[in-house]
Amino acid sequence: MKQKNPYVSAISKEAVLRADYLDGEAIETIYFGGGTPSQLTIEDLQSVLNTLRNTFEISSQAEITLEANPDDLNASYINRLLSSGFNRLSMGVQSFDDAQLKFLNRRHSTQRAIDAVKLAQQGGFQNISIDLMYGLPDLTMDIWRDTLDKAINLNIQHISSYHLIYETGTKLYRLLQKGDVRSADEELSLDMFSLLIEKLKEAGFIHYETSNFAKGGLFSRHNSSYWLDKKYLGLGPAAHSYNRINRCWNVASIPKFIEGIKTEKPNIQEEILDTQARYNDFILTGMRTMWGINISTLKDKFGDKMLEYCENNLKKHLESGNVILTDNHYIITAQGIFISDSIMSDLMYVD
Repeated sequence: MKQKNPYVSAISKEAVLRADYLDGEAIETIYFGGGTPSQLTIEDLQSVLNTLRNTFEISSQAEITLEANPDDLNASYINRLLSSGFNRLSMGVQSFDDAQLKFLNRRHSTQRAIDAVKLAQQGGFQNISIDLMYGLPDLTMDIWRDTLDKAINLNIQHISSYHLIYETGTKLYRLLQKGDVRSADEELSLDMFSLLIEKLKEAGFIHYETSNFAKGGLFSRHNSSYWLDKKYLGLGPAAHSYNRINRCWNVASIPKFIEGIKTEKPNIQEEILDTQARYNDFILTGMRTMWGINISTLKDKFGDKMLEYCENNLKKHLESGNVILTDNHYIITAQGIFISDSIMSDLMYVD
């Protein structure tokens, strides 16, 4: 990255410029993600961390995560990450099949990903997450089963798994439009999701959010803050922030981001959240988790009218067994997880 030094400096400066966004709340999680932060030097990462420590109150028990590509990790880098305060690694593995990795244009091989996880474990990391992807055009059940077996055998603490999405403007999207690749069969994708849930449950993982599984209570505290309606501050290009009053996001362009910070006029767009938007966020985030939505919290935040609206639209899902009421919480069941998007859509409030 030609602009690496100005980029790192700009992120640190943005932290200082926006120090009041969280109203002085202590920082419980720090997450270096988006793009390839593991290509930054340890000195770059330490520089940003030092700024954060000097600017915010950071909990001594904070979860500090680096999102890393397997091929960026070596023993020295891992040791220095630990000594700098990082205590969690999230690796973008995506697959343990070389043909699938090639399709996804990943630089690492299956063996390199396995070696990187083992290297991190040997170095001292006790909280490691990997990302896996299903719903790829040529992904078969046998390949998917083998990928899951390899992931389980690594004895890691967390797995995030997502269906492939063809995002507009990407190379994959253009291939899809041209007919060079075909999207996965929907029924096969559901079977893969079922196998994912089944095998990870057998291996001792808790399915605590639609796409996330963890062992030993090591849920991603950072991601959980999104689902549990906690405030967060995002720094850097395209980063999003939320403080229960507004949602804002930085410009995606690195040069425009750097220029805005340099002139102390961050290039940020903002959306003030009205009651309807906050209610819909509450439903979307809460119903994705094993904790569901708290009835008392819903009433306190949004009033009797919105509670009644929610409960009226839940009736058919309660009757079908796709949602249950337990301990004052509405929770999507294991059966309902397969139509969770439909359930949440039914609960959305639209004028």
